Amino acid sequence: MDFAGVIQDIVWTISFLFYSGIMSPGMNAILGPTGSGKSSLLDILAARKAEAGLTGELLLDGAPQPPNFKCISGYVIQDDVVMGTLTVRENLQFSAALRLPRHIGRIEQNKRIDKVIKELGLTEVANSKVGTQLIRGVSGGERKRTNIGMELIINPTVLFLDEPTTGLDASTAHAVLLLLKRMSKQGKTIIFSIHQPRYSIFKLFDSLTLLANGRMIFQGPAFKALDYFATIGYNCEPYNNPADFFLDIINGDSTAVEARQNEYFDTGVYSDIDKYHDIAMYRVIGTYSDISKYNEDSFDHIVILWTSKVDFCHAISILVSLSMGLVVGALSFGVKNDLNGIQNRVGALFFMTTNLCFSSLSAIELFVIEKKIFIHEYISGYYRIFAYFLSKLLVDLIPMRALPATVLATVTYFMIGLKQTVSAFLTLVLTLIQVSTTATSMALAISTGYNVVAVANLLVTLCFIFMVILSGLLVNLVSIVSWLSWLQYLSIPRYGLRALQINEFTGLKFCNNSHQCTGEQYLHSQGIDATAWGLWQNHVALILMMVIFLMISYAKLCFMKKFS
Repeated sequence: MDFAGVIQDIVWTISFLFYSGIMSPGMNAILGPTGSGKSSLLDILAARKAEAGLTGELLLDGAPQPPNFKCISGYVIQDDVVMGTLTVRENLQFSAALRLPRHIGRIEQNKRIDKVIKELGLTEVANSKVGTQLIRGVSGGERKRTNIGMELIINPTVLFLDEPTTGLDASTAHAVLLLLKRMSKQGKTIIFSIHQPRYSIFKLFDSLTLLANGRMIFQGPAFKALDYFATIGYNCEPYNNPADFFLDIINGDSTAVEARQNEYFDTGVYSDIDKYHDIAMYRVIGTYSDISKYNEDSFDHIVILWTSKVDFCHAISILVSLSMGLVVGALSFGVKNDLNGIQNRVGALFFMTTNLCFSSLSAIELFVIEKKIFIHEYISGYYRIFAYFLSKLLVDLIPMRALPATVLATVTYFMIGLKQTVSAFLTLVLTLIQVSTTATSMALAISTGYNVVAVANLLVTLCFIFMVILSGLLVNLVSIVSWLSWLQYLSIPRYGLRALQINEFTGLKFCNNSHQCTGEQYLHSQGIDATAWGLWQNHVALILMMVIFLMISYAKLCFMKKFS
């Protein structure tokens, strides 16, 4: 007699008298057809679902789930969320720097990273870039293992995986599950959802949870599942994959279902389903040890990650600004103090402000492309929202906005021959930087929360087009009808162009057919206040707009995290 098997059966029987389910160290698979609730159940178990509307209790070693459980357990989402521009080792370093407690030094971090790389079989590709759509990188299986490695850095006893075989061929999928099996033998509780595994993968399961329409129809040892269905009249055909057999029963497509007529089943779906608990009511016993040594303060890090992508985009933006500056400077080279000089000056200033506005469209991708990465890393405890938001702004606004604006201002200023004073030059640089950062802030405020870059790009572009029309060059703002004139106060280029014109034209004299006119007279004809306050009120307006837009973007990040 197999006493070990008998004892295990007794443990499972007793557990079901008190709990809706139990998941112990080993391979715990959640199986079911599309839409059955696998991912939802996984998120509930991992404390990644809002508690509103849920009932029941989750226990770990008989104790309530700790508040910071999601930060100290591992969770590998279905879509790989590694940074493709970084190497395998750099991705693991990123996870270690943000997720490990502060008392763990750099030497210990590197030891953990080396251990994870060796365990995952990534030694040969440790210094290879993961890869993006433009950069050739590691294979799909190596990318998945890197994704898993980022969670293993904190050495979690409980590891959740959502569809870990998605996008992998059969052989690679089997290799990934063998890796998880080896980890489970080290005492880890591996809980994962899976859709339709082949038999070689099914044999690796220790525990099996079958779901249908959000309800559990079986939960217990995987090797007992066939016996259970046989006792209620569903026999697996010879050479049939058990996983396929279970899904056929759930979907009502199996020959066993056609031959079986029972009071419990109707076309393969359990009819007396109310006797089972909803997935939100599972009580799961896992094993988790020494969780008290961690606390949420250990994860309050601000780390700015400079990647090769940022450096590349930085260089490109500098070159573009330099090229644009040379073109505008050549077209308006050596302006004179006549009517042509007025037109050339205004045209150059208009081009600079407009160019910087539309250059800010590159910021749209900042929170769109990395949306899934942000949500996963925030929930996993990599950082707080404000730390992520601030680091992104520091990385983008300074090198990607301020420096190109400075280059553009410097090149055009001296080639065109604008007012040759230090204060006028510094004011020009400051104004262009403010225009660039404010336009970028507006782009972030609009685009944050969107899933598709094209949609956000269209909305931001439309806003900029209307702003450019109301900037003061294409339309005389004084002549706009009163019920539309308020729109000019929403235009970023308007404030920038006005500040630049006041800075340039104040104090200049122009000659027109032996008649002289002043720069102040030209400004007055455009409805522009040429006083000192007339200049600085534009800067104040740009600062206020930037702050408001950044607050909107931050609020949308918080909203996106809460409801995603």
